Amino acid sequence: MAVTLEKFLNQYFYFVMSLLVAAVVVAGFGPTIDTRLLHPRSARPVILYVHAAIFTGWVIFFILQTALVSQRNARLHRALGWWGAVLGAAIPVAGVATAIAMGCLAGHHGDDDAAFLALSFYDMLAFATAFGLAIHWRRKPEFHRRLMLVATCGLTGAAFARIMPATAPIEWVYVGADSFILLGMVRDLLTMGRIHPVYRFALPASVLGQTMALYLFLSQPRVWLTITHRLIG
Repeated sequence: MAVTLEKFLNQYFYFVMSLLVAAVVVAGFGPTIDTRLLHPRSARPVILYVHAAIFTGWVIFFILQTALVSQRNARLHRALGWWGAVLGAAIPVAGVATAIAMGCLAGHHGDDDAAFLALSFYDMLAFATAFGLAIHWRRKPEFHRRLMLVATCGLTGAAFARIMPATAPIEWVYVGADSFILLGMVRDLLTMGRIHPVYRFALPASVLGQTMALYLFLSQPRVWLTITHRLIG
């Protein structure tokens, strides 16, 4: 039986978005797995492997949960939710620890490397905020599903950065992640005729946070460099 556009947007949109996220992650990180994780030229910190496992687990979990919702299996979706809460709570912790550990590697103590922590820290803060709100509003499906999408899209920045052409300006690094949120907004307009408050607040807040993170990275104010150099030694 053919799937109409209306049915696709109402029943399968978030599942398809989860597959798009997975595709971007594979395209961005897949080519570097062998040289950076499996057979690196120099030893990598253990936390990097922990972070990779947690991040991969989250992407798989997001696909599974959206698939369950698309099949109307809300009972199993809720039963697995607490496992997702633990996994999601581990992402910012592992992400920040990994960013600091990679910054501490020999030869990674320049101002650019120290200032770059702004992007890593922002990504984790953005995820933690959207994820925390999604857990808080877990009994409000229309809020929960959008916040989970926003949280997961926020994790794709690093993958999009690896896909971008080398000549592209660094300011474009978040265009891909924001475009995913825009797709959610378009879906709302087509199905409801309006944009849900989650997106109306999330996208401007994301752009503001991204702008501040890029400012810290590109302008490298002395206060920020002092803090980050202390973190990476």
